[in-house]
Amino acid sequence: MFQRFKELNTLRNQIFIGFVLVMLIILLVSGAFVYDRVSILLKNNAERHIQQTAVQANGRLNALIGQIDSLMGQVANHPTVQQLLLEELNGNEVSFNQRQSLLQIISSYQAYMPSVGSLELYTADYRLLFPIKDGSLGTRINEPYISEANIQKGRLVWIGVDPHDSQSLLAIRQVSLMDRWFSRGGYLMARIQRSYFQLDDPISGSDGGESVLLVNDEGRLLGSSEAPEADLLPLLESVDQTVSFHGKEYVQVKLRSDKTSWTLLVLTPVSYVTKGLSVLRTVLLLSGGLGALLFLIMSFLLSTMITRPIIHLIRAMRKSRLGVLTPNSQKVSTMELRELNYTYNGMVANMNDLIRVVYEKEVLQSRTELKALQAQINPHFLFNTLEAFNWSLEEKGEEELAGLVVVMSRLFRYIIGRPNNKDEWVALSEEVEQIRRYLKIMEMRMGERLSWDIVLDPREAAVPVPKLLIQPIVENAILHGVESRVGSGSVEVTITPSPRDGWTSVKVSDNGPGMDEDTLRALRSTLEGGPPISAKGNGVGLVNVQRRLKLYYGEEGIKSEGLIIESRLSEGTVITFEIPSNGGYTYEPEQ
Repeated sequence: MFQRFKELNTLRNQIFIGFVLVMLIILLVSGAFVYDRVSILLKNNAERHIQQTAVQANGRLNALIGQIDSLMGQVANHPTVQQLLLEELNGNEVSFNQRQSLLQIISSYQAYMPSVGSLELYTADYRLLFPIKDGSLGTRINEPYISEANIQKGRLVWIGVDPHDSQSLLAIRQVSLMDRWFSRGGYLMARIQRSYFQLDDPISGSDGGESVLLVNDEGRLLGSSEAPEADLLPLLESVDQTVSFHGKEYVQVKLRSDKTSWTLLVLTPVSYVTKGLSVLRTVLLLSGGLGALLFLIMSFLLSTMITRPIIHLIRAMRKSRLGVLTPNSQKVSTMELRELNYTYNGMVANMNDLIRVVYEKEVLQSRTELKALQAQINPHFLFNTLEAFNWSLEEKGEEELAGLVVVMSRLFRYIIGRPNNKDEWVALSEEVEQIRRYLKIMEMRMGERLSWDIVLDPREAAVPVPKLLIQPIVENAILHGVESRVGSGSVEVTITPSPRDGWTSVKVSDNGPGMDEDTLRALRSTLEGGPPISAKGNGVGLVNVQRRLKLYYGEEGIKSEGLIIESRLSEGTVITFEIPSNGGYTYEPEQ
């Protein structure tokens, strides 16, 4: 038994078992934590949803009550109603024809709200004025409701279920006479169908979401006339959030209406609230099982990947004993195995040293031949050729062309530069001189179409800048400004101290056709890394300058804002940027 266990005690099995145990622990801990957190989150969301449903139901109830209140207010303030009640108050008995005229008035209002079954109008001494029949308010409703209507002085008072009609609800309001300083002139009572306040389906047989019920203080259901009578008083008196009703568990939320003194009862089945938890439990179990299976497979593969290089190295060593001097080419990921592999490969390398030396000699010879080819195109060959053109033109009296050759020679010499790292930085005076040479060449090419001016503040002449930082902007001004303009154009380069202390301002402007807002926006997007704005390459030189500004002046403390472009159609373009006066580099002119 011990011998068999010893055979299984390999490095791969140890790694495999260790990974599996660690991953299983992580899965169990993370799964329990996620289940707990998400359970709390789902419960909180369900509670907020139920509260929101209660608020929405209360809003709908208030809207329904507002409609009834508005209708009864219009009837109570109708001139005919006011006149008849005023005559009754003055002791003049209302005739049959006058009472009959109320039928058309009240019927016209009822047509707008069919849920109002009837409207009853009573005098101040409780006599029934409409409909045309005998009756008294005192026998219709209890005295406390009449007293409450007197106290409310025209506000709506809700009575509840009609004693004579269980399918209807009653509401009463006092009619105030406007011609008698709003004194009590009578009473207007409305009979409303109970289905009018059915805010949601009753709970009988409901397996869906929440049910919204309207209940009075006696625990009687008001919002439905078809639901079986149920005593909801225990639910109203319960302070528990979870209640049992009709054999089911519900989460209840109670919201009392200030306008009716009735209670909105929102009942949500517990199964509906916890439905997400069962789904979450199933998802966690499935994902945990799948994750455990994937961890088993990955652990096996990882343990194999770690032990496989050792097996390959052993095989390579066995081959070396047979005279096959080949290094182990298998990739090794761990540091220990990599050191072991390097040691073996070093031994093979020492044994093949002679072959490697011969190979290096051949490489050295190839490099020597390449340098010889490069020497044939030394920049001095170009400079000497231009000098020869200059002498030949001077001998022939072509002084203007000879001057152009000299300018081109100096231009090329400035661009190619000297073979050292410091040649990347020049003084602003040198950069400006380079721009003058370039503009002279452009002036000879374009003639009177081009005029230019350069203003360099003497205090900024020694400021170091990267070579060819301003020249691409000037070239862009000529290419897209002067050449695109009908007639002559001008380019101005102005270098002055910046309002910011320790900074130098560089401005290049032209009077070309300018750009509209869309083109300007596209150009700015190009400078920030977007696509070029045209196939002609518009903005390529500016992108180069923008990148160099970010590269050389991107450190904290001396960070440059880059190129600032302003342009308007038919007014030209102005490009400005600022650089530190010391440039982050100390310029040393060539001795």
